[in-house]
Amino acid sequence: MPGPHPTDLRDGGAVRTRRAGDVRRPCASAPGVHRHRAAPAHRPGPHRARRVRRTSAAPGPAGWGTLAPVPAPSTPPPAVGSVEEHLLRVAGGDQDAFVHVYDTLSPVVHGTALAVLRDPHHAAEVTQEVMVEVWRTAARFEPAKGSARTWAATLAHRRAVDRVRSVQAQRRRDQAALDADVPRPYDEVAEEAEGNLEAARVRHCLGGLTDTQRTAVELAYYGGLSYREVAARLDAALPTVKSRIRDGLLRLRDCLGVVA
Repeated sequence: MPGPHPTDLRDGGAVRTRRAGDVRRPCASAPGVHRHRAAPAHRPGPHRARRVRRTSAAPGPAGWGTLAPVPAPSTPPPAVGSVEEHLLRVAGGDQDAFVHVYDTLSPVVHGTALAVLRDPHHAAEVTQEVMVEVWRTAARFEPAKGSARTWAATLAHRRAVDRVRSVQAQRRRDQAALDADVPRPYDEVAEEAEGNLEAARVRHCLGGLTDTQRTAVELAYYGGLSYREVAARLDAALPTVKSRIRDGLLRLRDCLGVVA
């Protein structure tokens, strides 16, 4: 068999033999030959999440739209047969439901009112007023804000405090009316006037006594001395002092018009 056809290929002074069937590649340095680079293979890069347009009314960063609103948690309906469920029926005018509400809540209302008022009569009246208010304002009850018992107790406490203030104000008005209308006692007016008049008359009548009689009477009845003390004060005999006082009193009785 014929051997490979040698071909002189010079590359840096070395001679390389080309076998038959080899394809000769053009040299990049040869004139007229342009070498094209192959397109780089696709390299998988980090995964990028697609941007999602927000659709809510809350503003977000520029180009991102708005955030979707988060729905508020819904309040579960009251349990069937509970006082809360009956109270909601009362709001619709259900009188049969109010019977159940009254039997359940009136003890709570009465206990709250009695704790504030300390008076069974006023507590009973407040209980009736509050239960009427429950019937009229049942539509204002909101189960999400508390139980029916708490709501009724709040109404009772508010109404009981109002009753305390009303009772206190009424007592003050009554006392003021009594103070203004009650006349002064007789002793404070009549006796004072009579005493002044009597004192003037006594002084006038005392002026009609002799000096010795007047002195003895004044020491005994205005000075509070005994007959013996008057005698010692006047340096007179006891019988003489008694006689002066007796005669002076008789003349005073006649002057004042006192009937014996």
